[in-house]
Amino acid sequence: QVQLVESGGGLVQPEESLRLSCATSGSFRSRHTMGWHRQAPGKQREFVASISSGGTLKYADSVKGRFTISRDNAKNALYLQMNSLKPEDTAVYLCRATGEFSPYVTYWGQGTQVTVSS
Repeated sequence: QVQLVESGGGLVQPEESLRLSCATSGSFRSRHTMGWHRQAPGKQREFVASISSGGTLKYADSVKGRFTISRDNAKNALYLQMNSLKPEDTAVYLCRATGEFSPYVTYWGQGTQVTVSS
C-alpha cells in the first residue's frame, strides 16, 4: 500500500516563501504522475501543479511564475517551492500520485496547512 506524507507547511507573511515536501512509502505498480492540490475552508479542492514521470509540468494559472513543482524519482519524493505567497494561497495542500496506466489508481496524502497572513 502506498502512503503519501506531506510536510513543510506553516504560517508565513505575504511575499515570503515555503517549500513543501511529499514523502512516499510503498511500491507503485506503474509510472505515476504526482501533483499538488489545495483546499481552502469552504471551497472545493483545486489543482495546483503536477509533474509526470517523464517530467511534463502543469500549473494552475493562479500559481504560474510563483510556484515550482519538482520530483526526485530515486526517492519517490515530490516538492513544491512556493514564492511570493499571497493570502489567497492559504489552504491545506495535499499531495497526489496517480498511475499513468489503467487502472489509474490515485493516492492522496493527509495534507499540510499553509497560512499566509500579516
